[in-house]
Amino acid sequence: MRALLPDPSVLADMDAAADRLAHAVRHGETIGVFGDYDVDGAASSALMIGLLRGLGCPVVYHVPDRLTEGYGPNGPALRALVGQGARLIVCVDCGTAAADALAVVHNQADVIVLDHHKIEGAPPPIRATVNPNRLDDSSGLGNLCAAAVAFLTAVATLRTLRRQGFFQTRPEPDLLGLLDLVALATVCDVMPLTGLNRAFVTQGLKVMARRARPGIAALLDVAQAKDRPTAFTCGFALGPRINAAGRISEADLGVRLLLCDDELEARSLAATLDAVNRQRQEVELSMLETAMAEAQRQSEAGHPTLLVAGADWHPGVVGIVAGRIKERFNRPACVAGIAAGFAKGSGRSVTGIDLGAAVIAARQAGILSTGGGHAMAAGFSLPSERLSAFHIFLNERLAAASELPGAADLAVEGALAVQGATVELARHLERLAPFGAGNDEPTLVLQRARVVRADRVGKEGNTIRAFVEGEGGGPRLKAMLFRARDGALTDALLSREGLPLHLAGTLRAEEWNGSVTPGFFISDAAMA
Repeated sequence: MRALLPDPSVLADMDAAADRLAHAVRHGETIGVFGDYDVDGAASSALMIGLLRGLGCPVVYHVPDRLTEGYGPNGPALRALVGQGARLIVCVDCGTAAADALAVVHNQADVIVLDHHKIEGAPPPIRATVNPNRLDDSSGLGNLCAAAVAFLTAVATLRTLRRQGFFQTRPEPDLLGLLDLVALATVCDVMPLTGLNRAFVTQGLKVMARRARPGIAALLDVAQAKDRPTAFTCGFALGPRINAAGRISEADLGVRLLLCDDELEARSLAATLDAVNRQRQEVELSMLETAMAEAQRQSEAGHPTLLVAGADWHPGVVGIVAGRIKERFNRPACVAGIAAGFAKGSGRSVTGIDLGAAVIAARQAGILSTGGGHAMAAGFSLPSERLSAFHIFLNERLAAASELPGAADLAVEGALAVQGATVELARHLERLAPFGAGNDEPTLVLQRARVVRADRVGKEGNTIRAFVEGEGGGPRLKAMLFRARDGALTDALLSREGLPLHLAGTLRAEEWNGSVTPGFFISDAAMA
């Protein structure tokens, strides 16, 4: 952190934002925070709300409902914040492209945007837009999530207040204690874990391990994440539960949990989020089979891109299903739900194919009513009768995707014998963590491993636990395969033939009841 944390002033408009926030703090103004319903939105909202309340400001906030309000600021919600006394509104993880909506409160409240989304033109005419992806921003910090931008804004604001003598009679807030929120958002928004992001996540996980934030501690408990938190914990245990609320339930549940300072209430909110996540999984499964079948048909017909839609498919889950289709067929995939003759959807892409640019182009061509995103993900809406035209447009625009293989190549870092999969090696590899986008966990190949025993475990039976040994026998190694539905990989592991396999996956040191053993997590296999 000491080496990599930049001067926040390198970000365009940062000094203006810090000055206005410091003025609001010194005068005890009511501040409105307008957030977003995903993890980054919830974390950046909680960061700003908690900081400003700790500095003595009354804070009101709003998180839009995905179904009734959609993404980003809207006039009625902004007016409601002004009606509650807000004279300064801070939009986090949104607002960069919302000039028309923000104009609704012109001359009623100042507006600051703290965001990281791509922008096509000039920023809105407001007090400050702090966004490292502004066209005129030269900070080089475009890989930060919104919570990281909010953290740098907190650093700048406290620096301004310090210069103005605000802390001569009161203690300064502990900014490092906010890094658990930054780490959670950075991982869940799939930001590259290099440079400053690596420092944020490394230090934030240490904060998270102290369990000082009741909401995160309760969510760790309900997710049965007993080990020291890792980036994997954030991405697969905490993130989906917080995201589930914004997808199919109350949009502000995540913010409420992250702000909660009462342990009993935190446990109740965490249990609610866990239940909502299970409901989300059920909704996803109900859509997935139909969506996969149609995607299979399109893939066999040679479509470069896959576009599937269904009546009343839940718009909060279409992005997850698009991701599953993309992984299965190694093609850009878009999934939409249709209601009242209108389709709302989400897309996911593969490396090297810019889906966001294609969606923006389709909007500019008049095919889409709304649309935007970045290279790997996008959102869109359109009258359902234009879905075929949209698919044709995507196929023409992204024709290069037809050259992709049917499955993504799996890059491996090295090979080892089963006997070489030791705790010592796993601990050595841990030093490369945190793992995630831009810093993948090393994928290794266990050569010529024989499956001695394998069975399905877990409530739904979607996990396979296998024990493997080397060709010459020796110690057995536990290997796990998650999301193990039917397929060739599942069949190979459950086969009783005992044929040797090359197993690709990751090696980790697992702690259980005071003992540490090596564990291998399978991603693929090949016949030896």
